Amino acid sequence: MAKTLEQLAEMMKDVDFAMLSTHSEGGTIAARPMSNNRDVDYDGDNWFFACEDTRLIADLKANAQVGLAFHGKGGLLGMKPVFVHVEGVAELIHDKAAFEDHWTKGLSLWFKEGVDTPGLVLIKVHGVRAHYWDGEDQGEIVLEGVAV
Repeated sequence: MAKTLEQLAEMMKDVDFAMLSTHSEGGTIAARPMSNNRDVDYDGDNWFFACEDTRLIADLKANAQVGLAFHGKGGLLGMKPVFVHVEGVAELIHDKAAFEDHWTKGLSLWFKEGVDTPGLVLIKVHGVRAHYWDGEDQGEIVLEGVAV
């Protein structure tokens, strides 16, 4: 039986980093690690901060379809692994109020001036479909409220 969105959220709750894959120049696929800053009460959306003048933002402006790959737990300690891939659509947000809604103090490591960092952009990835594997069960969830 396929997992629910709530079960998927439970799997993902302790995973901080994702590999965010974009379509890049010449048809290549680029990926980079992105921290969701433990903002992972997963409801189908993920939130990341970046700077406007990066290749990532240029890629998203050209093609908003992205992939997010999460991996957590598991390994040699006998814990169940967590692998989740989310297909989604990215939206670039330039609203300071939205920055404040998703800001955590750990972000100051990358963005020294906080929500006032020049060129700051909030990336919202709205998930369309999620694929998961937890070492025993695998499946796919079409995320609610999204036209596929």
